[in-house]
Amino acid sequence: MLKEKIQALAGQYAAEFIQIRHHIHANPELSFKEFNTSKLVQQKLTEWGIPFEVIATTGVVGLIKGKNPDKKVIALRADMDALPILEENDVPYKSVNDGVMHACGHDVHTTCLLGAAKILQELKDDWEGTVKLIFQPGEEKNPGGASLMIKEGVLENPRPSGIFALHVHPGVEVGRLSFRGGMIMASADEIYITIKAKGGHAAAPQYTADTILIASQLVVSLQQIVSRNNSPFNPSVLSITSFQGGNTTNVIPSEVKLMGTFRAMNEEWRFRAHELIKKQTVELVHAMGATADILVDVGYPFVLNDEALNEVARKKGEEYIGAEHVETTELRMGAEDFAFYSHVIPGCFFRIGAGNMAKGITSGVHTPTFNIDENAIEMGMGFMAWLGAS
Repeated sequence: MLKEKIQALAGQYAAEFIQIRHHIHANPELSFKEFNTSKLVQQKLTEWGIPFEVIATTGVVGLIKGKNPDKKVIALRADMDALPILEENDVPYKSVNDGVMHACGHDVHTTCLLGAAKILQELKDDWEGTVKLIFQPGEEKNPGGASLMIKEGVLENPRPSGIFALHVHPGVEVGRLSFRGGMIMASADEIYITIKAKGGHAAAPQYTADTILIASQLVVSLQQIVSRNNSPFNPSVLSITSFQGGNTTNVIPSEVKLMGTFRAMNEEWRFRAHELIKKQTVELVHAMGATADILVDVGYPFVLNDEALNEVARKKGEEYIGAEHVETTELRMGAEDFAFYSHVIPGCFFRIGAGNMAKGITSGVHTPTFNIDENAIEMGMGFMAWLGAS
């Protein structure tokens, strides 16, 4: 049977692809700078006889045709970029690029899709349809590599009927899969505020408009945007994450910069909140004697899992590893630029277990000690191949 063939090849190739993951992990590249990672993907696809094209500078799109290639077209997507984080793991494959780390598992995602590609190509006489492989840059940074890939035609010629992507989840034990239909992750917008006023001596604040005090008031005040304008049943988060101003003890600075993020799961509220944030900022700062420049950089929309496609994927997961190893993913306020695909064609973004409490592999994504139980790679490459072929 096809499933057993895929599982056998995933087991046979697991060690090879763990080494590929080690190489990618040790050589991380920031968003939209994935030049060497892209070259590695191109090299492997060439080695396996899989045709591809390069778009959006570092994106790679491959095509594998099975029997009756026009019967269906399924897309499988992986992201390739790393984060500006200094790795603290003591492992042989630790990042050699100081301050850059695969702390979100994109090295694993790329590896799993490469593994699936090799399996699908080897078994192309055993399944029907076409599989489009999407290796995408820039998931971690606006405007999101997915949006650029879509603009350059990644979802055309041929147009997939659906798209799948996996994401490692350290909070789920290795050997498990998790799915959720409908809205599953939030939109994400970036906030940049600059407060300007006359600075001066800290001992004579009456001759200044105290930018530090104004910015502090604004940080507190902005929280009321969510708590007093939004329904408590409508998930939303506003977090100011950077406060930069002043560099000595006796000077009130003439400028303070704030940065933050706004997350929502309702598009009407999302854009209403943008206007409230701008109004609150400008008017409060002006009332306290300063001026404000504010930019709300519109980022990714919410991730929408097509209910029917999610159900298909969940059933395939149960077929692949058994229903007792499949669970429901929690709703998350994190964001993912897979959202762009999911608003154009039916999409399914699911989680693959990568944690192992017994081994102490529990660190969350976007932390300097994030890592995975590498048994997840055999599972990931095999299940992605199963999604594409079955």
